[in-house]
Amino acid sequence: MSTESNTNQTIYDFPIRTLSGEPIEWNKLNGKVILIVNVASKCGFTRQYKGLQTLHEKYKDRGFTVIGVPSNDFGRQEPGSPEEIQSFCQKNFGVTFLMTEKVIAKGDNIHPIFDYLTNQSPISYGKPGKISWNFSKFLINRSGQLDSRYSSMTGPSSVKLIKSLESIL
Repeated sequence: MSTESNTNQTIYDFPIRTLSGEPIEWNKLNGKVILIVNVASKCGFTRQYKGLQTLHEKYKDRGFTVIGVPSNDFGRQEPGSPEEIQSFCQKNFGVTFLMTEKVIAKGDNIHPIFDYLTNQSPISYGKPGKISWNFSKFLINRSGQLDSRYSSMTGPSSVKLIKSLESIL
């Protein structure tokens, strides 16, 4: 299931549900800068939730939001139910940003949102390709298109990520 790279497509073309099962209302996010992150609760990078929450709070009044997308595809590090994931994120990191349903982030049954994102060619990350681990980051511009992509090793407070974010806010 591979989405051909189509410059007319936007993130808004790919339905996804919230962690509580409601469809995300893209029309309410249209025009915002969005950081989409594939997340997991039992990963060495899980502490990035704190930085993601800080980033969300710092820039939300300027039209920015974070969307966490849980996936159990990398080391089976997100085994929890939606309720367990939500509770873990709120209790341990005070997460208030939007969290989606758990999805498949690689392989034949990849969720369309990640199929689209991984088939783009963001300059900051190099060539397009599959997600290699939890906490990969995709920065979406106000038009709903991929601006840049960052690996798990790039933390939420990284200078490179912050510069990209501020340049499109």
